[in-house]
Amino acid sequence: MEQTNELAHRMGLKTIKLVDAAGNPVAGKEVVVKQTNHQFLFGCGIFDVIDVANKNVPADRLAFQEEKLNLFLDVFNQATLPFYWALFEPEKGKPRTKEVMAAAQWLKERNISVKGHPLCWHTLTAPWLLEMSNDEILKAQFERIERDVTDFKGLIDTWDVINEVVIMPIFDKYDNGITRISQDLGRVGIIKEMFSKTREFNPNATLLLNDFNTSINYEILIDGCLNAGISIDAIGIQSHQHQGYWGQEKLEEVLDRFSHFGLPIHFTENTLTSGHLMPAEIVDLNDYQIPEWPSTPEFEERQAKEVEEMYSILFKHPLVEAITTWSFSDDGAWLGAPAGFVRRDNSPKPAYDVLKKLIKGDWSTEVTATTDGDGRLSVEGFLGEYDLICGDKKVNFRIDKDGDTTAQLEV
Repeated sequence: MEQTNELAHRMGLKTIKLVDAAGNPVAGKEVVVKQTNHQFLFGCGIFDVIDVANKNVPADRLAFQEEKLNLFLDVFNQATLPFYWALFEPEKGKPRTKEVMAAAQWLKERNISVKGHPLCWHTLTAPWLLEMSNDEILKAQFERIERDVTDFKGLIDTWDVINEVVIMPIFDKYDNGITRISQDLGRVGIIKEMFSKTREFNPNATLLLNDFNTSINYEILIDGCLNAGISIDAIGIQSHQHQGYWGQEKLEEVLDRFSHFGLPIHFTENTLTSGHLMPAEIVDLNDYQIPEWPSTPEFEERQAKEVEEMYSILFKHPLVEAITTWSFSDDGAWLGAPAGFVRRDNSPKPAYDVLKKLIKGDWSTEVTATTDGDGRLSVEGFLGEYDLICGDKKVNFRIDKDGDTTAQLEV
């Protein structure tokens, strides 16, 4: 019961009346109620789905990728797809819309919520912007948002609108169009423009501000945005922990500081490795390039413990709505790190099993109950989607925190 009390905010109550086709109560009938999806978003970056959905890989590789995606589908309910401008539209006017659209549709057909990442970012932005004036760059960025948000509306209704703005105007590793316009507009100014344009073309979308910087500088930026009237739907926090697990103390400290805004919090890019840790003196994680970064049994056990603790801390926090681990597999993981839940050969690591037990076991609801004389039964369960199975009939319903607490279902 202790866990239930800690997770009371993740649960709801639904009273259901079962009736037959004629509207008569189905009394004294045993039914099974089983959760099929969480309201909470458990996600991964899963870029491999683009190749699978478009079948543009050799048959043997396609089977391997499909096996990987089946492991993903067995646990997770959200996916992040890439919209890095340099890769999405390497040549002006020739976006990869069709390929990414096929991937988004493939995921939606399997009841996976999809997030696009990102609409505006100085890194991996279109190189052809450098040929333009700042006014032209801003116009191109607006047109990019209008096109992609409109094209994907209904398939992708959650966006990392703008990424890593704390560093954006002072980014000096190389020249790029987005840093140029962020210097003109200022941090709050460019965020306001990008959020306003995105909201214009998908008014009901969930729009995130996302950053790896968890210092007071990000807090000040968020405060400035809110004071400027920018409607941020969720605060995105990156947590790439290649140099070591943050631990309970830092996690709770970060949660405490960013909770002051009263906004939903999404852990958008989480990494916990099952290999050696990146040296602490590395400032930019991208600077650590090594030929091999192996996953080892010892470090896989460490990763599993860290995943269990971190997810448990975040799931208990009332403002956290989503956790996205950045790399589902070590195959193709960022920086070559052993950062996935599965190894390069698709074999699940202990972290995969631990998280599956939490999501599908400890944090999931399945009960057997009998309707009363009026055909009623009450179900207390984790928020999300459910199947009710009565004999050979199956009907669906939801448990929501603020939704209807009663439902009449025909079986």
